[in-house]
Amino acid sequence: MQRLFDSHAHLNNETYTADERAALIREIESSAVTRVMDIGFDLASSRLAAEHAARLAWCYAAVGVHPHDADSMNEDTLAEIRRLAGLDKVQAIGEIGLDFHYDNSDREAQVYWFRRQIRLANELRLPIVIHSREADQLTLDILVEEGAFSEERKSWFLQRLIPGGKPAGDARVLLHCFSGSHELGQQYVKLGATLSVAGPVTYKNNRRTVEMVAAIPLEYLLAETDAPYLTPVPFRGRPNKSPYVEHTVRKIAEIKGISYEEAAERTFCNAEVFFNIDEHKQPDTNIGHK
Repeated sequence: MQRLFDSHAHLNNETYTADERAALIREIESSAVTRVMDIGFDLASSRLAAEHAARLAWCYAAVGVHPHDADSMNEDTLAEIRRLAGLDKVQAIGEIGLDFHYDNSDREAQVYWFRRQIRLANELRLPIVIHSREADQLTLDILVEEGAFSEERKSWFLQRLIPGGKPAGDARVLLHCFSGSHELGQQYVKLGATLSVAGPVTYKNNRRTVEMVAAIPLEYLLAETDAPYLTPVPFRGRPNKSPYVEHTVRKIAEIKGISYEEAAERTFCNAEVFFNIDEHKQPDTNIGHK
């Protein structure tokens, strides 16, 4: 059975009832999805993600505070994120970043706590999951200024292998649901980042994301749902769920001109390496490279 990795989901979303979450877990366990990253966005969701990771064999967690909740952060919050980050199967700090579209939190607070959480990830030598909306240049500038792409940081992690080329620096910085231009995507890749592709790549008029996927080597791409948000075609309009990551992977395969099976396996292995889940497993670099 083909295996899939949903690299960004919110099984911890507060809108689920206990029965709905239990049903979703059963559906995941009967699907081809064999790995899910449950991503924290505030303190409560980070705690729940860590609980899910402890209880569910296929679930892993990231902990952090989303820019929407930056106004609620304080030193105690950061200390609790640090504690959670030390728990078993908590693999990353995230999702953190900037959101200047909704401005749910003061921009200065967003910037301050974004920097503090990057520093925490550097201190703990953990991957970072980034949310960036309408703040492209500032997000990039802060990541660079805080050493997220430093050679020292890259030295902490197994470096990815590029077919026919030299090992490339891997800073373990993930741009979640990347919606920037392919030029910006290529700039991030040169710095050592990884880009995650979500359901919008399947939308009819989303040429920008299609161009980005075409331009970026497959070794730098992960697949995600951001469930329950950003549902792909053909289920758009319904709540998203991890098994729907299949449709994003199929679109990646179509854009890259490779089989669905290859796209699924390569994005699965990329995610395992990115999140330090099984670093001895690198994608097979002898299969066709796009």
